[in-house]
Amino acid sequence: MKTLIDIEQWNRKEHFLFFSQFEEPFFGATVNIDCTQAYKTAKEKGNSFFLYYLFRALRAANEIENFRYRINDRQVYLFDSIDASPTINRPNGTFGFAYMDYYKDEIDFYAAALKEIERVQQSNNLVPAVSGEGIIHFSAIPWIDFTALSHARSFSYPDSSPKISFGKVTEDNGRKTMPVSIHGHHGLMDGYHIGLFVERVQELWNEE
Repeated sequence: MKTLIDIEQWNRKEHFLFFSQFEEPFFGATVNIDCTQAYKTAKEKGNSFFLYYLFRALRAANEIENFRYRINDRQVYLFDSIDASPTINRPNGTFGFAYMDYYKDEIDFYAAALKEIERVQQSNNLVPAVSGEGIIHFSAIPWIDFTALSHARSFSYPDSSPKISFGKVTEDNGRKTMPVSIHGHHGLMDGYHIGLFVERVQELWNEE
């Protein structure tokens, strides 16, 4: 479900109108987030670390309203919830885009996500048959401890979905960290909202 935003009454009206004129309205930041406890807990529970941190990142995004705004035909909608479209690596060195519904229950999310991962890995297709407007594009680049990241984009396509990428886990003095890149449409969010997301992800990754 989604709700149409009344632009005239919206506190982001001027921001939306200003940045929507840009050929590239996306901005981003890359931060290192401590994943020591998240990695430990995932391994102790026998869960996929990828799905463990992905679920919590998706949960954090759903809790922040600005991550649930999308633009369709020059109008802004607020989605009740958003799903994930992550890249899934294949044994042959390629990848495919997956579509994973957001479930508030972690076990339900894992069950559906594992089936989707298997489907993508057994397919040669790039784009999933099922998708939607209310998604976040996620990608995992576990081979690179990156400090910045850019994305391939078609400027003619009116994209407004945030893009979140996770890098290589590194360890220093017993603490594990992971670079996380967050890009969003500046008409829909600012650095403040990225800060809220990073803070919430850290809280969720620190849970035991």
